[in-house]
Amino acid sequence: MIEAIAQTFAEIGFYRMLAIWAALLCAALLRAFTGFGFALAAMPVLALVVAPTDAVVVTAALTLGTSLLSAHRFWPDAPKRPLVPILLMSIVGTAVGAQLLARVSADQFQLWIGLGVIVACAVLTFYHPAPRPAKRGVSIVTGLLSGLMNGAFAIPGPPVIVYAMATQAQARHSRAMLLTYFMLAAVIALCVFALSGYLTFRSLWMFVLGMPAMLIGDRLGHALFARYGTLLYRRIALGVLYAVGISITLKALLA
Repeated sequence: MIEAIAQTFAEIGFYRMLAIWAALLCAALLRAFTGFGFALAAMPVLALVVAPTDAVVVTAALTLGTSLLSAHRFWPDAPKRPLVPILLMSIVGTAVGAQLLARVSADQFQLWIGLGVIVACAVLTFYHPAPRPAKRGVSIVTGLLSGLMNGAFAIPGPPVIVYAMATQAQARHSRAMLLTYFMLAAVIALCVFALSGYLTFRSLWMFVLGMPAMLIGDRLGHALFARYGTLLYRRIALGVLYAVGISITLKALLA
């Protein structure tokens, strides 16, 4: 095992591994503070070094591994009842999204998604969550939209992020809901990857190599949230979500 890890490190190279560690540390910090954004920050760097199938597996595995080790920090604060229909409909939506991508223009679909995220951000900028819980229908639609985006583009986050920020008045509840959702979504993703034959020993060794940077970034992110989360959470989370929407839109326009 140690020899295999050393060989993987040698194949990647010291400087590229440093770049991966830096990206993972920053991405883990962002995820721990906001509850989301890990794949957005980590995937571009990973994709430059490993095959796309390995990159998505490593991303999901690192998300799950770090989440399990830090679950005691967010699990008690997570509103879990709304997540049940979201996760169930996400599975359905993923299957539909994979089929939809083959029937419509990917660029056009991606453009509308990006613009939709930007509009949602603009609304959330001036809208503050109501104390009453969202209706079950809203949870179902959120899960379906998340699944559609996951099946079509492997980016399930934006609908759930908007849902959490629109329905949870307290930052710790919104963040905990997102951390819990992405932890469970990583389990679903890894099951799908295993059935698809994407799991390899190389992705396992990459996971082992990446965990130290993940754990450092995760610890820093939780510490920063404990100190500044109440004051800065909403502004930082909306800023990251704007970045997601703009990046999706630009990718569609420049394709």
